[in-house]
Amino acid sequence: MAPTATATAAAADQSQQHTKKAVGLAALDASGHLSPLAITRRSTGDDDVVIKILYCGICHSDLHSIKNDWKDATYPVIPGHEIAGEVTEAGKNVTRFKAGDRVGVGCMVNSCQSCESCDKGFENHCPGMIFTYNRVDRDGTLTYGGYSSMVVVHERFVVRFPDAMPLDKGAPLLCAGITVYSPMKYHGLNVPGMHLGVLGLGGLGHVAVKFGKAFGMKVTVISSSPGKKREALERLGADAFVVSKDADEMKAAMSTMDGIINTVSANIPMAPLFGLLKPNGKMVMVGLPEKPIEVPPFALVARNKTLAGSCIGGMRDTQEMLDLAAKHGVTADIEVIGAEYVNTAMERLAKADVRYRFVIDIANTLDKAAAAATTTE
Repeated sequence: MAPTATATAAAADQSQQHTKKAVGLAALDASGHLSPLAITRRSTGDDDVVIKILYCGICHSDLHSIKNDWKDATYPVIPGHEIAGEVTEAGKNVTRFKAGDRVGVGCMVNSCQSCESCDKGFENHCPGMIFTYNRVDRDGTLTYGGYSSMVVVHERFVVRFPDAMPLDKGAPLLCAGITVYSPMKYHGLNVPGMHLGVLGLGGLGHVAVKFGKAFGMKVTVISSSPGKKREALERLGADAFVVSKDADEMKAAMSTMDGIINTVSANIPMAPLFGLLKPNGKMVMVGLPEKPIEVPPFALVARNKTLAGSCIGGMRDTQEMLDLAAKHGVTADIEVIGAEYVNTAMERLAKADVRYRFVIDIANTLDKAAAAATTTE
């Protein structure tokens, strides 16, 4: 028997009564200014995990989203897809997590969970994949990200932080880490002794260097900034450094690399970079230039080279990435900030003034920032 309108309304009212109050840092318009906002999270479903957010990394995508650079913002936007925290509640069907567990949530919080990609563990390729923020979830609600006090997420899209990994330094791996780990795995750029080029030394690039070394590879950083050479070699452990604007250095590195992870989001000449690859070499793009890239066909065809792309990774691979990172001591280099500093951090991020990831100390500063904002209104 179909439920009556009265019964349906009563069920909706009951669900509403059990929604969870939270506070987030929200952009209300394309100015991108973030300020505290009271929000609600959905009630705990049978398959859901409720997480108290302790830390959240700041990704460059967050900056694009709050300023509506991609013309898809639905305000208010509460960004953040590098979430680290602690389980406070688990639905009755949840088997993998319990209260007190250290967990994380990355770039997605749902998918159709039934298509071929989902069945194979590639939820990131699902046509119905739901991003962690600025998307409409399957229940019709707008998703809010990790610049907030808590979140409710389906168990499938939650990962466990290994005991050896600090949550603040581990949080950025949920985006930056899987973004570079996945293409290295699936394009065979994880073999000891291979020569890996990492183009760009920022939030993604510095983690790619660390994973390359964890895989036992020779790693060369390719950058237009000569000033980054010392930290690439001494701080991050790269084996070599090539200044992309130096013709002599580029010539000396010709045909030496098995693969290149391209983390750059700027439009740059591609042909010289393909010249760095050995025959059958691969370049995998994980950065997103604003304009179409120009690829000279001869640069690929002549020596059987490949240009590919990669977008984050599935949940199984994300857990695998965290476990391997903990085993080898791979974490992000971070600057921990308070919630009250987030707008200044965004200004600095726009100028690439961070080494290499801002992480918001949500647990210790968000409520204070919200209270201070209320006082000054």
